[in-house]
Amino acid sequence: MTDLPCPPSTTGGAARPAPDTDGIWYASYPADVPREIDVHSYASLTQFFDDCTARYGQRVAYVSAGSPMTYAALARKAAAFASWLQRAGVQPGERVAIMLPNTLQYPVALFGALKAGAIVVNVNPLYTARELTHQLQDSGAQTIVVFENFAKTLEDALPGTRVKNIVVTGLGDLLGEGFNLKGRFINFMLRHVKKLVPAYRLPQAVKLLGALAQGARHPVAPVAVKSGDLAFLQYTGGTTGVAKGAMLTHGNLVANLVQAKAWTAGQLDADQETVLTPLPLYHIYSLTVNAMVFMALGGRNILIANPRDIKRVMKTIRHEKFSCISAVNTLYSALLDNEEFRQRDFSGLKLAMAGGMATQRAVAERFKAVTGQPIIEGYGLTECSPIVTLNPVDIGHQHDFDGMIGLPAPSTQVRFRRDDGTWANIGEAGELCVKGPQVMQGYWNRPDETAKVLDADGWLATGDIGVMDAQGYVRLVDRKKDLIIVSGFNVYPNEIEDVIASHPGVREVAAIGVPDPVQGERVKVFVVRRDPTLTEDALIQLCREQLTGYKVPRIVEFRDALPQSNIGKILRRALRDEVVGKKAPA
Repeated sequence: MTDLPCPPSTTGGAARPAPDTDGIWYASYPADVPREIDVHSYASLTQFFDDCTARYGQRVAYVSAGSPMTYAALARKAAAFASWLQRAGVQPGERVAIMLPNTLQYPVALFGALKAGAIVVNVNPLYTARELTHQLQDSGAQTIVVFENFAKTLEDALPGTRVKNIVVTGLGDLLGEGFNLKGRFINFMLRHVKKLVPAYRLPQAVKLLGALAQGARHPVAPVAVKSGDLAFLQYTGGTTGVAKGAMLTHGNLVANLVQAKAWTAGQLDADQETVLTPLPLYHIYSLTVNAMVFMALGGRNILIANPRDIKRVMKTIRHEKFSCISAVNTLYSALLDNEEFRQRDFSGLKLAMAGGMATQRAVAERFKAVTGQPIIEGYGLTECSPIVTLNPVDIGHQHDFDGMIGLPAPSTQVRFRRDDGTWANIGEAGELCVKGPQVMQGYWNRPDETAKVLDADGWLATGDIGVMDAQGYVRLVDRKKDLIIVSGFNVYPNEIEDVIASHPGVREVAAIGVPDPVQGERVKVFVVRRDPTLTEDALIQLCREQLTGYKVPRIVEFRDALPQSNIGKILRRALRDEVVGKKAPA
């Protein structure tokens, strides 16, 4: 690997002194949060899983379509799947792809693969055949677990890949034990009545239920997994280029879940917490926070397979009470637009978490008005397993929403790098860089891409522009690559979007820069209306009242929907590529 140089020295040959931001955040830590965590709390995620499932065996771990699965049952099924993988020839270090939505099958396949010593490759079930082919080829996965609704996509993607073991499963497979009448009925309805399972031909495939039955007849051969062994190839969304696999070790994930658990100690572990899980577990945010952190707490996960179907979400949670929820801005907004959600009893809600994209002030204020609880933002990225900064759990009760993404997590250092490579100081914007035990090892088979973001001292350049205040709190300004430059002035899309989103007639908004022969770029916004009578003039006037002239959008385009990622993050890049006539890369 070719390493990036450290920031230039200003003291002769000696290393440049640390900026005045270093460590100032500790004074703002909640009283019971340690500065450092024990990164060796568990030797591996496998040891962590075994400890949690033994400790909380009789508690319900997951609920899907109204059917529960206890920690003990999860442990048995994961062991059975690990045993089957071993008998199928899967060796430690081989890649096992998992292409499943939020169903009971996901944690079974996930922890089963880890127990077998495999490296998990999470796959978005909504991928096209082209996107799936790229990820299977790039990772070298030889085994895949796929939801039958997407088996036809897999069939089309297989040529040119190394896949030899295919496990297929249907929604109802694990919704009961034994004969499982409920599960059989659901599978029948989806296949033959609703026609949601396209015909496919995978003659080599085995059914998950058959694999579990076979595996249950044989004990798992113990696999010595170490902290430094890879646990995941977690692929980036591809919004900034070809999707790359971030190499995350068992130690990376253990460190991050221990960091998050230490941050919430005493806040969420008095009784069993129930967390609503609408974000896909195959996404790094939900994977770490919902699947891992809440497992450490012995929590109960209510799985939502399709969060975009708000009516189905409401039906699923109609008779459920949850104490926690993790979501993104667009999902919170969609929930708040639903009358049934607004009329719910939120007396048991303790924590609403947000990440993945900036939370808009208008959404945060609406949520607090409806539920009585603030949205607590944090910040992370795939390459950091993902958590980098966290807000104190009670901050929303002490201050109005201000867009701060929190303080660096325990055992984490955060600095901001100027364009010339030197470190910025308090109140000065720069590219957010992070160093800590949760930072990835690099990108799979891409040393050139790794060298662009990870330097010799372990500092990861995130591509996000941010600033730190005197108390150590971090505010994101925007993505470095989303920056709009109008007549030489920097314009940050987040600021424009936040202003426009404050209009009650706006449901969603995205701001981008489009080429301009005079100004270099000009601001264009895409808006999904809540109020069909909303006009372009009304939005322009709002912006003129709250933004300096060069930031005011010159073009407003109304649309029925905006392109979004698998977790609901609005994809500005897709809009930019559309404007300039380019096709976004996979």
